[in-house]
Amino acid sequence: MTASLREIKVYTTFPHRCSYLEGEEATTLFVDPRQKLSQELYTQLSLLGFRRSGDHVYRPHCARCSACIASRVRVKEFEPGRTQKRISRRNADLRVEQSDSILDDEAYSLYRYYIESRHADGDMYPPERDQYESFLNDGLGCAIYYRLYQGNKLVAVTVADKMLDGLAAIYSFFDPDQPQRSLGTEAILLQIREAKAMDLPFVYLGYWIDGCRKMSYKARFSPLELFVDGQWQQHKTEQTATPDTSAVVSLLEPARD
Repeated sequence: MTASLREIKVYTTFPHRCSYLEGEEATTLFVDPRQKLSQELYTQLSLLGFRRSGDHVYRPHCARCSACIASRVRVKEFEPGRTQKRISRRNADLRVEQSDSILDDEAYSLYRYYIESRHADGDMYPPERDQYESFLNDGLGCAIYYRLYQGNKLVAVTVADKMLDGLAAIYSFFDPDQPQRSLGTEAILLQIREAKAMDLPFVYLGYWIDGCRKMSYKARFSPLELFVDGQWQQHKTEQTATPDTSAVVSLLEPARD
């Protein structure tokens, strides 16, 4: 039996080095991993800015910084720009397959090469099989694994969770030797197309982080909404957004583990 939103227990981590902004300290609010979450509860938490990593559903809860802001694309109103249309045409030869998991050697080999080539300075380097399987598991029973093939060669994998109101983009990795394909962008376009086919209104892109160049690509998917002041608002370039924390604290009782 799953709990209601008000009954869910959450914890905060101790402050630790921020992975995105140099010199900043991060604190994370996360749902008790022993708590069984239904698809409905997962959707409600996403509406409050939470997202999933492995078995953990979390959101930033930093004392000094509010740069991480939950973002989502309004699928029905999305119209690809000229560059995005070119990327889709460039990747029209790719075959898309869905699978129940990505625990096989084929997918892991691509992931390892991607991390070693593109993120050797990141927290996931060096890549390890246990960490990979823990990070990209089907923690809540709603993950969809999309594989993109060039002939018989796997060139990209994107992981998405299906919620009641959309797809949550969990992670994508791809062949770093084919930069001309812009496979990271194609992975998001694929999820938008899939959400539209499922009649789901949103694709959740994770956190838009003001001042982090690695996250600036999200602004290219319009209309983009940000979770600001307790509600989802359309992103504007000139907007300085401050995420709302009270909506979470008023519904969930945080405790320090």
